[in-house]
Amino acid sequence: MIITVSAVTLISCGRTADTTVDLVIHNARIWTGEQNSPFASVLVISGDRILAVGGDDLKVRYMEKAKEVIDGQEKFITPGFIDSHVHFLSSSYGLSSVKLRDAATPAEFAGRIKEKATALPKGSWILDGDWDHTLWGGELPEASWIDEFTPDHPVCVVRLDGHMILANSLAMRLAGISKNTPDVDGGTIVRDGNGNPTGIFKDNAASLVYAVIPEHTPEQDDAAFLEGMRFVASKGVTTVHNMDLEDAAVIEKYRRVKDRHITRFYVGVILSEWEALRDIIEKDGYGDEWLKIGFSKCMLDGSLGSHTAGFFEPYTDQPEDTGLYLLSKEKLQARAAGADAAGLQLAIHAIGDRAVSDVLDVYEQVIARNGERDRRLRIEHSQHLRRRDFERFRKLGVIASVQPYHAIDDGRWLEEIIGKERAETSYAFRSFLDAGVTLAFGSDWSVAPPTPLEGIYAAVTRRTLDGRNPDGWIPAEKITVEEALRAYTVNAAYASFDEDIKGSLKAGKLADFVILDQNLLEIDPVLIKDVKILCTYTGGKQVYPYH
Repeated sequence: MIITVSAVTLISCGRTADTTVDLVIHNARIWTGEQNSPFASVLVISGDRILAVGGDDLKVRYMEKAKEVIDGQEKFITPGFIDSHVHFLSSSYGLSSVKLRDAATPAEFAGRIKEKATALPKGSWILDGDWDHTLWGGELPEASWIDEFTPDHPVCVVRLDGHMILANSLAMRLAGISKNTPDVDGGTIVRDGNGNPTGIFKDNAASLVYAVIPEHTPEQDDAAFLEGMRFVASKGVTTVHNMDLEDAAVIEKYRRVKDRHITRFYVGVILSEWEALRDIIEKDGYGDEWLKIGFSKCMLDGSLGSHTAGFFEPYTDQPEDTGLYLLSKEKLQARAAGADAAGLQLAIHAIGDRAVSDVLDVYEQVIARNGERDRRLRIEHSQHLRRRDFERFRKLGVIASVQPYHAIDDGRWLEEIIGKERAETSYAFRSFLDAGVTLAFGSDWSVAPPTPLEGIYAAVTRRTLDGRNPDGWIPAEKITVEEALRAYTVNAAYASFDEDIKGSLKAGKLADFVILDQNLLEIDPVLIKDVKILCTYTGGKQVYPYH
């Protein structure tokens, strides 16, 4: 399933006498991502490819031929960042939705929804939100908080982790939800003392409300895509791996927008639909360098903040609760084996230590059943592990697809709900690397901002957002800046079988790169989150700032 143009062909094309030189950037501080030649000062671009990267001798050789020459003024250049885990279209819609992430009190939460309702026509849904109830002490919101402000607007706002929603009473009536609505496997309907739904629906239970939200039009989708592509380009992101749980119809949405040539996409399909993805690939192939398909994803457990991540031992603050599974391990095993036999990559969401261990079991059985091959199995999030499972990652060749920003976010309150011992092996980036495991970094946008610089800052400093850990939360799990850069570039390209065409700056590879105003390898790491993205190039074309 590896999609690549021969690197040999690309390099030889770059050496022909009549090659057009479109851009030369000189006097720069370039981190190439290549182990044998990590630093350079000159980058030469021909079309959408890197023609050459190296020292000042390239400046002499190519400058007179170039259509454009840029003095890099000693600015820092890296390969384009690859965000290995985003929910792209839904997050793109969220850019124009109600903003609840930093609502610090119930009154502020309700007030922002009230304000959004007054700005929308009657009947319009209020969606997204990304609220965080830990900011006001942990009390879950209820429909009663917002019903008086939204009599004419159905509301379905999502907790920032995507595993819990709040619906108002109008939305529940439209969905036919009442006291008599039965519980949902793999989900929770939170009820009051009389058995009435409060408006909170966790994991699979949220589908009761999602089922009545109107579909977006293709025109609305395309407009949201464009806004999202421009937004991530402003953060230095040139490729995203989309992790929305969608059926195969989602591929057509991406096909409509890929020719905008702003963002490259790696797109998968929900694991239950793996046969449809297999059929599309058999008919049309895996795609091209702008849109590639090839993986199946599902969620085994929920999230830490919603108390739905699956653990071996109970939550410290809820001694009878060990989380929940969205499907059985047996059903996951059957689907994973089928998808793997069809040559699809597997990317399974697992957060709690029991869920991670069970996915490793599933992968071990898949390999035993279908035989050895280059699979690049992924576990999305891989947040909380038993120590024995780091070595299992390495042995099975499983990629830890992790989101470092979560460490400095969840680190504010994590120990209160799972205790100090389990915290020691949470977001354990150093332990993964020391065990020989490949780390691929992402954001989980919109759960966290799609900002690699903040992710690098988080992985290197581990300073929690509340400022209470200036030396780092669980500091033994810090990694170096260069290791974090590799996780956002070289390793992330490897995670999608794309290391031959992207992830580092090398002759023959795609000309995807970012220019920063400071050298990440030289400044104090605490300043990394404040570094500015000056320019983003995808395929040799400047996509940020916009022309």
